[in-house]
Amino acid sequence: MSTPPTIVVCEGDQTGQELLEEALRALEPSVLGFELEFLRYDLSLASREKTKNGVILEAAAKMRETGLGLKAATVTPTEIGSVGSPNRILREGIHGKVIVRTGRRIPGVTPIVGLTHPIVIVRMAVGDAYGAAEGRDGVPDSNTESAWRTERIDRSTCRSVAEFSFRAADSFGGLVYGGPKWTVSAIYEGMLKEEMDAAAARHPGVHYRPVLIDAAYAGLMTEGWDKTVVIPALNRDGDCLSDLVLAMFGSIAGAESVLLSLDENLETTVAMAEAPHGTAPSLEGKNVANPMAMLLACAAVLEHAGYRGDAGCAEASSALRDATLSAAADGIRTFDLGGDASTSQVVDEVIRRVRARNG
Repeated sequence: MSTPPTIVVCEGDQTGQELLEEALRALEPSVLGFELEFLRYDLSLASREKTKNGVILEAAAKMRETGLGLKAATVTPTEIGSVGSPNRILREGIHGKVIVRTGRRIPGVTPIVGLTHPIVIVRMAVGDAYGAAEGRDGVPDSNTESAWRTERIDRSTCRSVAEFSFRAADSFGGLVYGGPKWTVSAIYEGMLKEEMDAAAARHPGVHYRPVLIDAAYAGLMTEGWDKTVVIPALNRDGDCLSDLVLAMFGSIAGAESVLLSLDENLETTVAMAEAPHGTAPSLEGKNVANPMAMLLACAAVLEHAGYRGDAGCAEASSALRDATLSAAADGIRTFDLGGDASTSQVVDEVIRRVRARNG
């Protein structure tokens, strides 16, 4: 008897935890037809504070063993001296290289601009503004006070982002577009541009349009795209771009995010999927939050399990993704997408469709 795939589940805060629990119902054996093993870690703010982030390091270590992770949205405190961002610690803990976020048409939802094809953001997972050393000099609250931050990126991560972007564009028949602000920061941001150019030389069949980041923002809103667009980005730029792109398609809660740890051949060693939206405290306890991103994150974890040959996972991933999107197409949507269904009702309908497909 084969061992069931093991998924490290990182619990979260507020509505993020509620959506995780709802989405996990779609991964039960009675729905998928096979067993999954879940190793759960409490990444709520209270747990992170209690363990001084030790629980995050434990989850990351286990994820490196299993190769699969699923994460709920978590609170990142803003106070100076706080426990900081759990996302950054997880990314560093699994040696993450890239974060892939794909904006795509939500059936039945009209995008803000005329978009038909997906837009894929391939973002640095570590470095840049995240975890940078920072401080303040001068007399506090006076005109002499200044703030500073020392950011770093490395060529290995730049190369991974650039190469992964071109491979993705090649597989989609799309183009690589955008880039950093290399004219202003020729040494720092120019490193990513150098790797983009090098990747373009290795993939001459991929359409390549390098554009400064500010022009890329404008281009996303104004140009008509007739193919999938893949945008390699620095960590901070990619964070901002991801939210913009998802909103352009109708909702930031309409797509998943996947953090990837890659070996030297760009083969995936760890895949952690999550819902990229926040914890929505104003919606906590109301059963109205959109579960699409969390359901699609579950589908993404199954997809990566399927890539490595885990039986049934590829088919289950397709069934779960199709059920989530077809339910939206048929009007079973939460209020943010113009529907009147509750969170639980959406998940119930997705489960019903997966079961029907499985016979």
